[in-house]
Amino acid sequence: MADSLEGKSVAIFLAPMGTEEVEFTDPKEAVEDAGASVDVVGAETGDVETVNGDINPGGSYEVERTFSEVSVEDYDGLVVPGGCVGADQLRADDDAVGFVHDFFETEKPLCVICHGPWTLVEADVVDGRTLTSFHSLETDIRNAGGEWVDEEVVVDEGLVTSRNPDDLDAFCDKVVEEIEEGPHEDRETEDV
Repeated sequence: MADSLEGKSVAIFLAPMGTEEVEFTDPKEAVEDAGASVDVVGAETGDVETVNGDINPGGSYEVERTFSEVSVEDYDGLVVPGGCVGADQLRADDDAVGFVHDFFETEKPLCVICHGPWTLVEADVVDGRTLTSFHSLETDIRNAGGEWVDEEVVVDEGLVTSRNPDDLDAFCDKVVEEIEEGPHEDRETEDV
């Protein structure tokens, strides 16, 4: 995987609080190790605290660019980590949801783990897709028209999803693989 993403640029979301630390750090490290440049994108620039297991304090990480400062055209891939509180904040942020929707429309790899698929539901891009997530989102995904499956990692035409931190090895491998492959021009998108 070394240098397989050389010249590629990836955005990774970081919520104002409550992002699950390893779901942020592991994918970020994986794409950086593969040669990609990474921008940490959030609602406001500055340092934010992550969590471990949703309730224990994690480390502090810097949001480098805001949703309003970036464009989907700037990136070859997008990663949305989970964490119950963090994902809930992201799905309530119109700019974050708009970015996810617009990124999905580009047909470039969109990689989401754990509670992160809440942003997919809110962005109205789940209908007709097969995906996985933290088990408590199953009903939300089905109600949005998606097919929820209980699998380690699911890839549906460049949409990469995983259930929880236990799936990070498989998730990170697929993130790198899909970003290396590039856009899925056969992905059918619906205008909303």
